Amino acid sequence: MTESVFIALGSNLGNRVEHLKKAVNRLSITLGSPTQASSFYETEPWGKSEQPLFINQVIVWKSSLSPTDLLKILLDVEYELGRTRTEKWGARSIDLDLLYVGGQILTTPQLQLPHPGIPDRRFVLVPLTEIAPGFVHPILNVNHTQLLARCKDPLMVNRISET
Repeated sequence: MTESVFIALGSNLGNRVEHLKKAVNRLSITLGSPTQASSFYETEPWGKSEQPLFINQVIVWKSSLSPTDLLKILLDVEYELGRTRTEKWGARSIDLDLLYVGGQILTTPQLQLPHPGIPDRRFVLVPLTEIAPGFVHPILNVNHTQLLARCKDPLMVNRISET
């Protein structure tokens, strides 16, 4: 079955926007053209504050691949674009997170769907609300607009023009 696949992208090292564009181009080779893309947002780092600001975006693709196959693709693209995992929530050239695969609910040691951080992270909720305000979180049974209104994350999220 073909599902909407929501992927969060982030970068806070080097040419941040260019890193996101390269990731989208690389993902599009496997997943085809995206069906939706949020604006770019400059955001304060979440989890570890003493690092550069991020550029974040959410992109939607249609895919019939399994969540496990999608995760492998994301990890491969991160690796190809120079991501090294040395520190939790540390600075990185590219970060790709699988947020949703349709309404699927999944918990494995490698992957949890929907992504457990969605309700608590403004840098994810703002772009999600931009492109899919009425999409209902399959566990919490509320939409992105409602989740954003409830979010207590105080960190800055500013929409920017593409640079």
